[in-house]
Amino acid sequence: MSWEDEIVMRDVTNAGLVVSDRIGREVSSQLDLEEALEASRYASHPYSTHPREWPPLVEVVNTWELPPVLIERYNAAGGEGTAFCGIFPEIRRAWASVDNSLFLWRFDKWDGQCPEFSGEEQAICAVGLAKSKPGVFVEAIQYLLVLATPVELILVGVCCSGGADGSDPFAEVTLQPLPEHTIPSDGVTMTCVACTDKGRIFLAGRDGHIYEILYSTGSGWQKRCRKICITAGLGSVISRWVIPNVFNFGAVDPIVEMVFDNERQILYARTEEMKLQVYVLGPNGDGPLKKVAEERNLVNQRDAHYGARQSTGSRVSSRSPKPSIVCISPLSTLESKWLHLVAVLSDGRRMYLSTSPSSGSLTGFNTNHHKPSCLKVVTTRPAPPWGVSGGLTFGAMALAGRPQNEDLSLKVEAAYYSAGTLILSDASPSTMPSLLVLNRDSSTQSSPSGNLGTSTRSSRALRESVSSLPVEGRMLSVADVLPLPDTAATVQSLYSEIEFGGYESSMESCERVSGKLWARGDLATQHILPRRRIVVFSTMGMMEIVFNRPLDIIRRLLESNSPRSVLEDFFNRFGAGEAAAMCLMLAARIVHSENLISNVIAEKAAEAFEDPRVVGMPQLEGSNALSNTRSAAGGFSMGQVVQEAEPVFSGAHEGLCLCSSRLLFPLWELPVMVVKGSLGPSGTLSENGVVVCRLSVGAMQVLEQKLRSLEKFLRSRRNQRRGLYGCVAGLGDLSGSILYGNGSALGVGDRNMVRNLFGAYSRNMESNGGITTNKRQRLPYSPAELAAMEVRAMECIRQLLLRSGEALFLLQLLSQHHVTRLIQGFDSNLQQALVQLTFHQLVCSEEGDHLATRLISALMEYYTGPDGRGTVDDISRRLRDGCPSYYKESDYKFFLAVEALERSAMTIDAEDKENLAREAFNSLSKVPESVDLRTVCKRFEDLRFYEAVVRLPLQKAQALDPAGDAYNDDIDATVREQALAQRELCYEIIISALRSLKGDNLQREFGTPIKSTASQSALDPASRKKYICQIVQLGVQSPDRIFHEYLYQAMIDLGLENELLEYGGPDLLPFLQSAGRNSIHEVRAVTATTSPVGQSGAPMSSNQVKYYELLARYYVLKRQHMLAAHALLRLAERRSTDGVPTLEQRCQYLSNAVLQAKNATNSDGLVGSGRISIDSGFLDLLEGKLAVLWFQIKIKEELESMASRSDVLPGTSESAENGVVPEGSSTADANFANATREKAKELASDVKSITQLYNEYAVPFGLWEICLEMLYFANYSGDTDSSIVRETWARLMDQAISRGGIAEACSVLKRVGPRIYPGDGAVLPLDIICLHLEKAGLERLNSGVEAVGDEDVARALVSACKGAAEPVLNAYDQLLSNGAILPSPSVRLRMLRSVLVVLREWAMSVYSQRMGSSSATGHSLILGGGFSTERTIASQGIRDKITSAANRYMTEVRRLALPQNQTEHVYRGFRELEESFISQHSFDRF
Repeated sequence: MSWEDEIVMRDVTNAGLVVSDRIGREVSSQLDLEEALEASRYASHPYSTHPREWPPLVEVVNTWELPPVLIERYNAAGGEGTAFCGIFPEIRRAWASVDNSLFLWRFDKWDGQCPEFSGEEQAICAVGLAKSKPGVFVEAIQYLLVLATPVELILVGVCCSGGADGSDPFAEVTLQPLPEHTIPSDGVTMTCVACTDKGRIFLAGRDGHIYEILYSTGSGWQKRCRKICITAGLGSVISRWVIPNVFNFGAVDPIVEMVFDNERQILYARTEEMKLQVYVLGPNGDGPLKKVAEERNLVNQRDAHYGARQSTGSRVSSRSPKPSIVCISPLSTLESKWLHLVAVLSDGRRMYLSTSPSSGSLTGFNTNHHKPSCLKVVTTRPAPPWGVSGGLTFGAMALAGRPQNEDLSLKVEAAYYSAGTLILSDASPSTMPSLLVLNRDSSTQSSPSGNLGTSTRSSRALRESVSSLPVEGRMLSVADVLPLPDTAATVQSLYSEIEFGGYESSMESCERVSGKLWARGDLATQHILPRRRIVVFSTMGMMEIVFNRPLDIIRRLLESNSPRSVLEDFFNRFGAGEAAAMCLMLAARIVHSENLISNVIAEKAAEAFEDPRVVGMPQLEGSNALSNTRSAAGGFSMGQVVQEAEPVFSGAHEGLCLCSSRLLFPLWELPVMVVKGSLGPSGTLSENGVVVCRLSVGAMQVLEQKLRSLEKFLRSRRNQRRGLYGCVAGLGDLSGSILYGNGSALGVGDRNMVRNLFGAYSRNMESNGGITTNKRQRLPYSPAELAAMEVRAMECIRQLLLRSGEALFLLQLLSQHHVTRLIQGFDSNLQQALVQLTFHQLVCSEEGDHLATRLISALMEYYTGPDGRGTVDDISRRLRDGCPSYYKESDYKFFLAVEALERSAMTIDAEDKENLAREAFNSLSKVPESVDLRTVCKRFEDLRFYEAVVRLPLQKAQALDPAGDAYNDDIDATVREQALAQRELCYEIIISALRSLKGDNLQREFGTPIKSTASQSALDPASRKKYICQIVQLGVQSPDRIFHEYLYQAMIDLGLENELLEYGGPDLLPFLQSAGRNSIHEVRAVTATTSPVGQSGAPMSSNQVKYYELLARYYVLKRQHMLAAHALLRLAERRSTDGVPTLEQRCQYLSNAVLQAKNATNSDGLVGSGRISIDSGFLDLLEGKLAVLWFQIKIKEELESMASRSDVLPGTSESAENGVVPEGSSTADANFANATREKAKELASDVKSITQLYNEYAVPFGLWEICLEMLYFANYSGDTDSSIVRETWARLMDQAISRGGIAEACSVLKRVGPRIYPGDGAVLPLDIICLHLEKAGLERLNSGVEAVGDEDVARALVSACKGAAEPVLNAYDQLLSNGAILPSPSVRLRMLRSVLVVLREWAMSVYSQRMGSSSATGHSLILGGGFSTERTIASQGIRDKITSAANRYMTEVRRLALPQNQTEHVYRGFRELEESFISQHSFDRF
């Protein structure tokens, strides 16, 4: 598409501002008739005459004689019969009655038909035509003919039908008698008939009353037709019933004229005595008739409302008779909201009356809530000048040469007023014109620049043009020739809302409604309304007069090759802008005309439109050159601030703006859609609500044709290089536009071309400038630059016209497909935005473009959906031809793809399904920026074509951010965030597909819940995993690193960690490291010496924990075990948050870390002694941390157990022993329990060091068993440490004895000893333990507290040494050898018994080793049997030790100063043990 055909939205938007401004100005210039009349009081010339050199303003185009049958019948009656006549414009018929016969015939053309309707013998005295009420008669009866005779009232059905070709809707009229709808008149002779637009029929009787005919289908007890008197009281009814009307001899003032205001629902009546009566029918016109006012002396009131000011130009002589009211006519609301009725007087004056007590324009009266309450004269319009045939005459000039005794006032015998036009039938002497036609002077409605210096009041004053026409005979009746139904329907659709206030709801015919628009004036309506025609019925025949619009006048001037001075006079009178607009309408052929505009006239009009001698040149405001064609705002004034001159464009630009704004005026600021019915509470359509285009398809088509014709003309002039616009615009795109800025793209040659084109005209203007050379100022713009600026502005208007035409085409297409059906899938916000969308927004705004796209999408879905009515090509061709700016090539490809998707969904074959899906994907890949991702990707997702689901959003993200602003950290943060947000909207489509495959039932897409389809729920787990992996792999292949991060994060949130680790790209590791706030360099730098033991790390969020866990899993998967161990260590040592992690979880982390460290140490991939040394040291560190953590877990569990025991058994705390709190009452126990729990909570929160655990938890709470394990773990040694260990053992034993005696102490010893044995002896001091337990056991035995066995302590010590008897024997030997330690013989005896047990245990272990596996067979162990040579040699040393020890201890027993009966048993035991090793006897007794 070339640049000439492209629509630049910036140009369209700026042109839209110009059009809005012009429309605003035109609306503000429309005055209420009351304001115009008030301003005309002070104007010296309220009337004007048409220039003689111009074609006539009003002319007779047709005359017809009366039908011969009518003349014959009238002549047959001898001229003395009863005859009436009139015109029915609704059915294009004139009528006349002669006695009891009624004749109807066409008034606009003679077709040879004049049907006659004859009733009874009584003469017809009144005739009327009413609309038929719906539902009473058959549909063919559209109107009712009302015939009144002195005896009866008759209703006759009227049927209108078109001809054979249907071109003439009024070709045939048939009268259908309705015998059941005839009623007696009760002796009342009717004088006139008035009908409302709702079919109500009112008749005025000669008795001064008003009657109404009521008719119905006759159901129930009511009659089909009846007559009621609605103005008489009860007494009058009774009197008329008792005394017939013919005997009523009272003075009666009969009603002679009734008119009905269908807009305000007011009935006006005029009597013979010139009384005016006002009746109301309620706000809807269906209420009872109620009289609200009656005035007798209105003619004498004149201008009472304005303080009895006299009308200008009054020439009523004192000898003249009192003027009478000739006719009355209601004023439409379009003419005035404050004036309601006009009464024409016999002297030519007009009285304007109101039914409101106060004037609206002066007091702010609101007509919408007006209730008639009176009838008063607001103002009086003077009579038109006498003798207008000789030119415009006023004052003394009109009286020159006239006899002084001649009555110069008009003698009006008949008058007609409608929509601003007045026709007067003058009965003055025959030398005077007999017909005066007054209508608004259109030249005063134009707003040329010359008006700037005139009086504001004068420009607002009502000025009427007066024309005279000769009429043969007396004028009997006058009526407007209403527009044809098609034209009327178009006009009503366009202007009903903006001009008639939504009056389309009225039942008044569209022909009458559209005819009211003539009151707005010709300039604003001549492009849409035909020439106005009026039919005059006179005694000599009928004639049709036509009103030439200003556009018709200039057309005739161009046709007749009038002198240029006449054309210039026309431009000067109407203004260059208005005249140029008329030429433009003729050149573009957009005017409503009965005859086609020839090419010659169109070309002449185009030349006049482009002629700078009449339309002017673009100038600077205030320049002398400009003042030659347009008056300045004021004279030259010294001392005023000189403002910078602004460009003022020529009349051609002004005319284009006027023409464009008037075409767009009926729809510019109004909504394009309306709701028939109502919206629901949420903004959605209710069940009875229907959305339709506000304008009819016919009206939009007419307007579209006019807009396109105007744009086509401008385009043709540009292509032909004709005129200023064509020459400059044909050069190419221009940037020097007043809409955009200063400057011009015109080169030197181009400027010369413009100067040559208008050189003579410019030189003439410059020569008349009157500015001396030494005072000439430098102008901000050269003539060439001004020309370029104007052309650029006109080019913007041209694009606006093209865009508007396309918008109307789109609306027509949508209307043909039923808008309600198309938008039923829209949400409430979108529906509400559509209903509120104005045409201005649709054409110029992004919102309008967006809504148009949504409507086109709905239209396409109508064609391509499962129940589609066609193919994309069917509708796309119309859209591309009719509205290419709304439906671009990218849109066509998009919907082609949608169609392929629909076919793919309907295809069963898997290969064809995939091929169609790929075809759609390839089409969409060419226009990713136009793709509706939400709709299209959902369809691809249903087809399981996930390549498109991934690639299309990524392509659109790149199209939306081609510069990569989302990656650029150096640009403004707002721009970067906006680009990132656009990308993320595209990414979310892919994540939505992942979420759907994952089976997340709570998924949400763009804020709307999305239900899983049946196909998704039918997927087996293997297929789900397959498609998920496909999406991830396709996403990882993309170079979009921002998407990678978005994808990785979404997979983590969806719980797809396994797939992430398996298919993640190379940037997964940096992502996890960055997300966890820890780089790989920091992880590698951790060594065994850098991580402080027992110190918790920084707190982590749940997301960071998840990232570190994934990081550890990633390292394991990549066989980087040492890095995995470091990550696990970080997790284990992190600070606790809300109780997470627990100690058990930390233990699990550390256990896994130890496992990974061991794998790293054993890995073949790690070589080098230095690396192995580091890894081994780290493994030791981890194992140490794990051991310390186990201590912490044990301490926590012990503390929790202690707290629980304190709660269950109060008073049994170990506070006294442990020294935490003193023994005391239950309060102390409670405090102890609370303190214990607090310590347990501390341990559960963070990791503690082994020093903290020992000093702050284990020792204070007497956890001596754990203390010993920690001392053993810490490798305590030395004298100081030994004393701590011994003291700890002593406390442990005392604690155990206090809890459960020696048995408990031995049990603790058996449990703790093996865990710390073997050692260097410092952590397991057997001598101290032995002495402590033996003494305690002897004491408890002697005191009778506990029955302590001889073997209990000894066996416990042997178990503590893991079954090794020799260390225990050495401990006993050491104690027994030191007399100072064991001075008491009883203690020594106790210990000797224990030594005997130890020796026997040792002997048993020796023989067990000797027997080997034979011990399991159940054979007896014989001391002397079966020694092999090898066994004997190996155990000989141990046997010797046992034998020697037994012999020595026998001696020790004998040395005890105790009775023999106490020592004998011990002695005998040692002796038998010794003998058993020497002899070969059995060892069974041991």
